[in-house]
Amino acid sequence: MGTIALEGLEFFAYHGFYDEEQKIGNKYSVDIVVTADFSEAAQRDKLSATVNYEELYRITTSVMQRPARLLEHIAHSIIEEIRGAYPNVGEVEVSVSKFNPPVGGVCHRARITMKG
Repeated sequence: MGTIALEGLEFFAYHGFYDEEQKIGNKYSVDIVVTADFSEAAQRDKLSATVNYEELYRITTSVMQRPARLLEHIAHSIIEEIRGAYPNVGEVEVSVSKFNPPVGGVCHRARITMKG
């Protein structure tokens, strides 16, 4: 078993609970960690035997383009689409951060993390 991680993927997207957030947009960051058995890929040196991180990025980009109210919904959607593309992976962990969230004070970012 091993992990593949993509860290600090950045997007400008139109998510948020408030309608205003969905109109003006915001900066988001996504981190992904996928646990899987990479022994065949390590032995054979074949991309087809592993999780292609370009595909992980494509999946994430696709999800980030669809407006959502909650960070939890975004993370859940990314996990589900990764599992659809790679049904044999072990665990998928996704963190989604929103920069400068509207909390009524100074907050660099809000982050949720989900595993599935």
